[in-house]
Amino acid sequence: MKLFELIHDTFEPFLDGEKKPLNVMEVTNLWFFLLGTETTLRNEELGYNLSEDEELKRIILDMKNNLHIPIRNEIRDFLTKEGVPLPQSTPEKPVGDFQNLPEGAKLNDEELANLMSYNLASGVTYAARGLTESIRADVGLLFSKIIMKKTLAGLQVKQYLEQNKWLRIPPSYKS
Repeated sequence: MKLFELIHDTFEPFLDGEKKPLNVMEVTNLWFFLLGTETTLRNEELGYNLSEDEELKRIILDMKNNLHIPIRNEIRDFLTKEGVPLPQSTPEKPVGDFQNLPEGAKLNDEELANLMSYNLASGVTYAARGLTESIRADVGLLFSKIIMKKTLAGLQVKQYLEQNKWLRIPPSYKS
């Protein structure tokens, strides 16, 4: 995709040369982003088990396999190469049929989709923080790519929410 080429080309001149050690802010932002991504993966596994809508299940799997697992792996590899201990993660949730849970004990499809949208928006916000607090260009590039990937994924979820009339829109402001 040309957006990612543009981002990479922007950072390219700053990627060469000797890399300084990661600073505490870079480590903290990467470490917590990895932890948040692991938690998001567990939420997606639960959401997949609870969803009754096949399209939502497809979107959840797409987010898990094509967005969050690659992001997790890239940050894990980066931190490992830098010698940073990784956060402890919880085990994957098995796929199961939980449709018979009582209504008050699970999220419905509307709630799952809106939670996914919120999590994507929060991820963009936290990645922007990681970008603005990074000194090393490779850290900035990593967070820039995450921002773009999560923004594009958010557009897919937004379209699904609009299609189902579940998108939460604040009221218009009139002075």
